[in-house]
Amino acid sequence: MSELNQYCTFTLDGLHFGVEVRHVQEVVRYQEMTRVPLAPTEVRGLINLRGQIVTAVDLRRRMGLPDRAADRNPMNVVLRRDDGATSLLVDAIGDVIEVDEGAFERPPETLQGTAREMLRGAYKLRDRLLLVLDTEKVLALTP
Repeated sequence: MSELNQYCTFTLDGLHFGVEVRHVQEVVRYQEMTRVPLAPTEVRGLINLRGQIVTAVDLRRRMGLPDRAADRNPMNVVLRRDDGATSLLVDAIGDVIEVDEGAFERPPETLQGTAREMLRGAYKLRDRLLLVLDTEKVLALTP
């Protein structure tokens, strides 16, 4: 019997991504950010989440995708880590879904560049592909 894994899903530039639920602290609407001077371009700023200061990483920039339209605010997927929380800025939040671990595959060959390097793999769903992020790689920012 295969094991079921749960993923918090979201969209980014028309692609469907997932992060294991056990890594997600919460999902919140757009929050005003304070810019961080000299930070990498992927770091959009800091948000105050009920007194907790959280770094906001623009996942589009991190994955080498085009910036979102200026009139569209991102959503926050806040990840829980040993060294504190970090927010991933995404286009839209999806559902929490369960997938059969036996259906896990390597990242698709059609996805190239930085985006492919940030993936653990993919699941073929009925109507689309679920791309599973490697959160450690995504959050390993270099100055």
